[in-house]
Amino acid sequence: MDQKVANSIRPVAQLVRGHETADGDGVRLTRVIGGPALPMLDPFLLLDEFRSDDPDDYIGGFPPHPHRGFETVTYLLHGRMRHGDNAGHSGVIEHGGVQWMTAGRGIVHSEMPEQEDGLLAGFQLWVNLPAADKMMAPRYQEFGVAAIPVERREGGVEVRVVAGTTASGTQGPVRELITPVSYFDVTLPAGTAFEEALAAERNVFVFVFEGRVHIQGQSIEAFSLAVLGPGAQVRIEADDDSRLLLVSGRPLGEPVARGGPFVMNTEAEVRQAYNDYRAGRF
Repeated sequence: MDQKVANSIRPVAQLVRGHETADGDGVRLTRVIGGPALPMLDPFLLLDEFRSDDPDDYIGGFPPHPHRGFETVTYLLHGRMRHGDNAGHSGVIEHGGVQWMTAGRGIVHSEMPEQEDGLLAGFQLWVNLPAADKMMAPRYQEFGVAAIPVERREGGVEVRVVAGTTASGTQGPVRELITPVSYFDVTLPAGTAFEEALAAERNVFVFVFEGRVHIQGQSIEAFSLAVLGPGAQVRIEADDDSRLLLVSGRPLGEPVARGGPFVMNTEAEVRQAYNDYRAGRF
């Protein structure tokens, strides 16, 4: 590895603003990864941000739908969401909780708001699976807010560690990931800075959802995503009281064939997924 890269702070390589769309039964959301500006960031296939206090924007939820070949990560900032699947698994994701679902060879599940008013806000991230694991058995990892450790740093900086391990050794509750990923929720008071070492081979993005920050002189406004360039260190400086996601993942470097709710390596495998779903083999 180039020593300059190994020691350097990652710059901003691309700034992305998501586009508004609807999914499920009319749920209004902003698609940040998975749209025209950023179709994917290996191994990340999609990032949706949803935030509304108008029930008409979310009450329809996401009725039963299939997935195969990747993982869905639902991180809820506000509200309650009930989920269930065709294997009899069900539960409720609440304020500050996470569900890390590995769809694997196939699952049919639903995600429905368990509230009729008030703010519903959070994210859904899709993480690709390597070819060797796309047909693994489905599984869930679910954790409430109390299970997600908060690392407190100088100046009031806080890091909620959902997955992965910080440079200081705080480890998130989501473990044994097939695709290595770190998922940090970082809060920075105005005028503070956050620094973190991340493996140079990983792809990294920052999504700011409160306030405004700077990375290597580049301003990043709220509801903007910054894809970071080469390096092994991240330094983020807060202009205002800010909060953001810092997510990194090891790229798979494999062919990607997408067909709606299925992500495989070839078009033939996507067609097989549709055939298996229609035949009730999920």
